[in-house]
Amino acid sequence: MGKVKFKGKFSYRLKSYLAISAISLDVIWRRIWQRPIAKDWSIEFEIGVLFIRHQYNRAFEFQKISDGREYFDSLIPSTGEKFAVSSYLSAPNEPEGNWHIANGKKRELTALYLHGGGYAFNPEISSNFAEMLAGLLNVNLFMPNYRLTPEHSHPAQLEDALVAYHFLLEQNIDPSKLIIIGDSAGGHLALMLLLELRRLKLPQPALAIGLCAWTDIGERGKSFYGNDNYDLVQGYMALRFGEWLIGNTSYNKEQLSPIYQDFTKVAPIYLQGGGREILIDMISDFAKTIKDQGAEVALDVWPNMVHDFQMHGMTHVDSVEAFERIREIIAIKTGDGGAMSSCLRTEIN
Repeated sequence: MGKVKFKGKFSYRLKSYLAISAISLDVIWRRIWQRPIAKDWSIEFEIGVLFIRHQYNRAFEFQKISDGREYFDSLIPSTGEKFAVSSYLSAPNEPEGNWHIANGKKRELTALYLHGGGYAFNPEISSNFAEMLAGLLNVNLFMPNYRLTPEHSHPAQLEDALVAYHFLLEQNIDPSKLIIIGDSAGGHLALMLLLELRRLKLPQPALAIGLCAWTDIGERGKSFYGNDNYDLVQGYMALRFGEWLIGNTSYNKEQLSPIYQDFTKVAPIYLQGGGREILIDMISDFAKTIKDQGAEVALDVWPNMVHDFQMHGMTHVDSVEAFERIREIIAIKTGDGGAMSSCLRTEIN
């Protein structure tokens, strides 16, 4: 968290500033007395985790989700890194969203990025991450602004993701040079999109990448509450997000959870997770389940990391390593082909 940006109402900005100041003082004080949350975390990393957690908790307290979203975005932390990326809004005849083009030139590879935020938030940190992905992966990246919950329950998000994928195919993008990337709820959406493409008999992408993907919208595993003390997302939040995704529809949790679906005959799936995030048990269970189905899947886990740790870009050693792996897997699946390689972080392959 090398840089912060303020946005929106002054009262929200002030409260967020006071919150991050109090969190910073508390972290420093506990460090003096040798009581960090995790000894292997830096002061800056711990402050960042606790601040994002605070912003989510505070956002959930608002009666209107729109106010919660505005509060969440009132103070936006970033790594402060600069990437050689040209970013612009989609054209009127395109799905609503943003393009991020590495080095300002059309690349050979295209990525459809489905942002996280529990389906209820589209925070500016996701836009920053989209720019980071385009720059570090050297791709043309399109990030659609899919409809959010609780105003729009399932299948609105899936419909919007499908429209975006259709649009990319209509641009004569070769599916063998097209990848889908999603983090958190965006990872859930990426997985559900693969199933929808198979149902509609549309071309699969070369690869689907789930970064800390939400694979079960119910409770699953000891980590779901056991890692609350570490993670920036809490178990109760995930359950609320799941309730909003179902909304007033007749769908149930099993129907909307990737872990209960059949993933045979879909694109290869590469997953990353943090050992200290609440979702890690469900991510691991999902990878094992679809591997037993015969799907091509690989899972890498960074034991000391939390949810969406990849957003630290080139400023944290684990995130650097995670991006190296993403680039490696993309090169394999969009190049000469072959099975996804393994590394010291690989738990399932």
